[in-house]
Amino acid sequence: MNPMGKRVLAMLLILGFILLGRLGEVAAATFMDTSGKKKITTAKTEVFNAGFIDLATNGQVGASARLVKLMVGEPEKFGIPFSVYGGVSNAAFAQNSMSSGVKSNEHLVTQFITPLSGLLNFSVDGILYRKLPQKITRAGIVYQLGERVLTGVRTGAYTNPLTGKPYNFLNTYAVTGLYLQTGAWEKNKPSNLGICWMALRYHGCYTNPKQLNQFMSSLQTNGWYTGFSLGFGIEINSVINIKAIYYRYDKAPEMNYGLPIYQFSFNYAMNGKN
Repeated sequence: MNPMGKRVLAMLLILGFILLGRLGEVAAATFMDTSGKKKITTAKTEVFNAGFIDLATNGQVGASARLVKLMVGEPEKFGIPFSVYGGVSNAAFAQNSMSSGVKSNEHLVTQFITPLSGLLNFSVDGILYRKLPQKITRAGIVYQLGERVLTGVRTGAYTNPLTGKPYNFLNTYAVTGLYLQTGAWEKNKPSNLGICWMALRYHGCYTNPKQLNQFMSSLQTNGWYTGFSLGFGIEINSVINIKAIYYRYDKAPEMNYGLPIYQFSFNYAMNGKN
């Protein structure tokens, strides 16, 4: 099977897994109230209500807004959570490092492994919890599958007029792993209950090597990049929403920037807890 066929098959398998999980989640969330009528929990559409600011150890600073978060499917039967992010940190909006007058693609090492990167980012994402009804302390499987637009910088001779120009390309990515959360609150305000979470995830992404060679002709790659992350965060409404994540590639990318990546994020929510 060619690389594109493997890419499509992997996406279909992950999407099927997500759909089955969501069907089970909705079925478990359906219950009888005291009047004997069936009650079904539903998710609300969220528009321009959240985002984040990222600081990475390679000096990259990013900021984005969630343009929309909604459910796709059939009401009262099943729904898949769908999110669109925009304005995420990208080389198109930042000055790249210079070496002998040629701009670098170092920023791509961070963006390949971090899920919420790119000029535009479309994804199906959520958490499949182990048990329902909901409890503040619980475990689950976190997942994210999407497509994003990344920006590279054309490399080459300093005299080439295309050198240093941005080049946009598509990148398919998938993330899954274990998620654990418990409660968190201010010492004197237990009524404002938030969460403290930890997540161990595995990351993978793919870009057609021909696209990468359009702006990095000397790059020898099969287009696949994989790695893992270990993250920790605390979210308390109107108080704090921060996270720290450690990323590591399975092998160093061909661009020779394979050092561990530490990312610190400050999230914000316009309408309550993100």
